[in-house]
Amino acid sequence: MKVFFTTILSGALFLTTNAQQPASFKFDFGSGKAAKGYIAVTPATTFSHTTGYGFDRGSEVKAVDRGGNKSVASDYITGDKPFYFSIKLPEGNYDVKIMLGDTKGTSATTVRAECRRLMLQNIRTEYGKVINASFTVHVKDSLIRDDHKTVINRVKLKPREVSYWHWDNLLTLEFNDSLPKICALEITPNTKATTVFLAGNSTVVDQDREPWAAWGQMVPRFFQPGAIAIANYAESGETLKAFKGERRLEKIWSMAKPGDYLFIEFAHNDQKPGGNHLDAFTTYKQTVREWIAEARKRGITPVLVTSMHRRNFDSTGQIINTLGDYPEAIRQTAHEENVAVIDLNAMSKMLYEAWGPEQSLKAFVHYAANSFPGQDKPLQDNTHFSPYGAYELARCVVKGMVQAKLPITQYLVKETISFDPAHPDPLQNWYWPLSPSVSSTKPDGN
Repeated sequence: MKVFFTTILSGALFLTTNAQQPASFKFDFGSGKAAKGYIAVTPATTFSHTTGYGFDRGSEVKAVDRGGNKSVASDYITGDKPFYFSIKLPEGNYDVKIMLGDTKGTSATTVRAECRRLMLQNIRTEYGKVINASFTVHVKDSLIRDDHKTVINRVKLKPREVSYWHWDNLLTLEFNDSLPKICALEITPNTKATTVFLAGNSTVVDQDREPWAAWGQMVPRFFQPGAIAIANYAESGETLKAFKGERRLEKIWSMAKPGDYLFIEFAHNDQKPGGNHLDAFTTYKQTVREWIAEARKRGITPVLVTSMHRRNFDSTGQIINTLGDYPEAIRQTAHEENVAVIDLNAMSKMLYEAWGPEQSLKAFVHYAANSFPGQDKPLQDNTHFSPYGAYELARCVVKGMVQAKLPITQYLVKETISFDPAHPDPLQNWYWPLSPSVSSTKPDGN
């Protein structure tokens, strides 16, 4: 992207840009000659900004050639450890089709995008089978553009966000699982998908490192490809006030189109004293009303989400409310403004109490010292979730979408819809191959 910087006399910095046009790509993974119309990707194809694609993040891969008709399915690339492939793309929504499998073997593949956003979950192929699996992904950058695609501002990123993979002008795909075998990859712009924008804090954000996770990064897995794109703009430590002040809301407005959705979930940080504090029944409700009005003015459907509880049990195994009046303020606002509400607060109470004080530890970031590389102290966090906990919260959110009769629910993966928070999925059935990126640093917020 060609960017020009112009300094205004007042000291403000404005940017203009020649916006890139969305691009399509077809990659043939393996060691042989690429099939017609495809770009060859071999183990030596390392990412560079010159080519704009390649294996990234120190990935170690190998090619296997099964011979035969020399089609895209006749060879593949795999690895003994998770590996990454990055593509330089302009922001927007894209349909991704991946050819998986082995003409002389089996395969098992999990695909995550950007900061561990779950797209495909444990896709297994039978012996000799090669299949296509697809998803729709949102790619973003931190620049804010006007209607003419001229850059006029940018999101105020926190220092920790600078290294996030979802702000780096690339689409990065993580290929993981016990036996990933990638034959081909196709990427096509999707300008028609309904975009569901997520605004929230650390309980919603795409957490970038193990063992942390949040419901927003699990939700894409529940939607069929093509019609819906989940655009997660949440960030750890955020409040309603800070989210707007850092121009994150402005970024969403600049990208959203009529027919899109805005999910709003805050409270954990808004309730704390300080410059970003908002009072539950006055300034908090008023700010949410302002967001609702602005969304409606733009033809965007607002959806309110009450914040889930923290893990705080009393002596009888019942959840103690630590969020004060904020969940009730959201319920009241939804009723007063005739807005759909997903009562994640109520469902999380059922979920946590179904687990109980001991089993619920597995849903949160509670790990003994040395559970992960470089983690010499225990992790004990009763706000932030493990991948298992985040997935179960995402299932609650999906249930809330169905209860609210949101039109987007027609595009849910059917077998994932039915869920009862009082009967969570058994932990022993949960499968999450760990990503290589690990941190013992707690996310902002509590």
